[in-house]
Amino acid sequence: MPNVAKNRYGMTIGTSSPRAAERCQDGIDLLLSQGYGPEEKFQEAIEIDEGFALAHGCLGYMYMLRAQADQAREAAEHALSLTPGISRRERQHIEAISLWVHGQGTASLALAKEHLAEFPQDALMMRLAQRLYMLGCSGAGVANFPAELLALLNSIAPYCGEDWAFLGSYAFAHHENGYLDQAMVLARRSLDLNPSNAVASHSVTHVYFEKGEHHEGDEFLGEWLQGFDSRAPYHVHLSWHLALFELAMGRYSDAIALYEKDIRPSVIAKSAASLADAASLMWRLQMYCGEAPPMSWEEVRVQGAPAAERPGPAFRDAHAALAFIASGDTENRDKLLDRLQQEASKGNLLAREITLPLVRGVDAFAQGDYPKAVEMLEPVFPQLTRIGGSHAQREVFEDTLLEAYLRAEQLDKAEEMLRSRLMQRASPRDTFWLGRVQAGKGEIVQARDTLGQASESWLNGDPTSPEIARLKQLAGTLP
Repeated sequence: MPNVAKNRYGMTIGTSSPRAAERCQDGIDLLLSQGYGPEEKFQEAIEIDEGFALAHGCLGYMYMLRAQADQAREAAEHALSLTPGISRRERQHIEAISLWVHGQGTASLALAKEHLAEFPQDALMMRLAQRLYMLGCSGAGVANFPAELLALLNSIAPYCGEDWAFLGSYAFAHHENGYLDQAMVLARRSLDLNPSNAVASHSVTHVYFEKGEHHEGDEFLGEWLQGFDSRAPYHVHLSWHLALFELAMGRYSDAIALYEKDIRPSVIAKSAASLADAASLMWRLQMYCGEAPPMSWEEVRVQGAPAAERPGPAFRDAHAALAFIASGDTENRDKLLDRLQQEASKGNLLAREITLPLVRGVDAFAQGDYPKAVEMLEPVFPQLTRIGGSHAQREVFEDTLLEAYLRAEQLDKAEEMLRSRLMQRASPRDTFWLGRVQAGKGEIVQARDTLGQASESWLNGDPTSPEIARLKQLAGTLP
């Protein structure tokens, strides 16, 4: 089939139909920006040219992103059957996607990196590599993936210049490695070039989160989301970020309202990411407030149920465990633990060293056995990147360890962690927790001052918040 069409990078595409090529590029741009409807664009391209291999491959990518593995494999296999006659560049796209959807993440990443060394402007392959890195050891077998992701993007940066898609991903790699100011510059430039790029908006949000600038993050993201299609699965994740800002500012009711409107599984389009967003927000509410949130865990428990039966990414398993344990679903909890134990006994180091002790630690925490929770979680904490996800996402497990220190009265360890965190960013919650440490040590003057700082920071918070009520109660008990 003659290559008469080109993508927006000037590279030829294996279709004789300019209209099909245009639809496919539109779909790729929506994929790269996390917008709504890339699947529809790929389907339109296929309807125009059924033999368009790359469009089938991209559809397989989207199915995999939505955790529809069977459909992803079917689409990828069909795409491979159409590759004779297309360029080596496009064939490698499809081969890398096929390797990923068939569970060969390490080989997929190796091919993507080889491909980008030759074709550094191929943004779809850049995004595939980022996706594999974000799955941690479950994806590409990479433990310290943030550093490797940044190194890869550094290698192609001279060739990508002012490309909005590259800049958005480059920003993400920077803030996950602690380069917050550089990340903000890159993300803002990406938004200048493409104001609808949710990947760049996401990175702006992360920078505000990591700096503890919750008011600024809330203002930015709340305004940006007004122009973002709520049907996009990524709207769920960005709403989760907005809810974290609300919680950080003590706005308990606003966080719950966001959950009910934009995050809970029964009111939004299902996506693989929504399990982690819903479960981690619910767990945070329960842990921070010392009581069950007013929302039911049932929907989240049901969404996590496949993890009890089928192997999957460690990131998914860890969040499914939150739902099982918090909802009292001991049957699925035990199935998950049994599966992880079997995987560990067969030599799966990720299961043995990370996922299994992480789930056991969370379970011990929920049962009130805080010393055991510390025993399980403490060795995992320095290696948490192995489960994948961003730092903001993994922080729910970090917070669980910190709260376990507090409840187990291991106050020196709690104070060390809190002071380290407070050196990096302001946090009313960490300040409150530091006051708890000081009160527990009998440092009354320091505790009174620290709790006063936390109260001042939450002055405009929700007065009905159980967390703020706990702060006031503790402050009231000090002599």
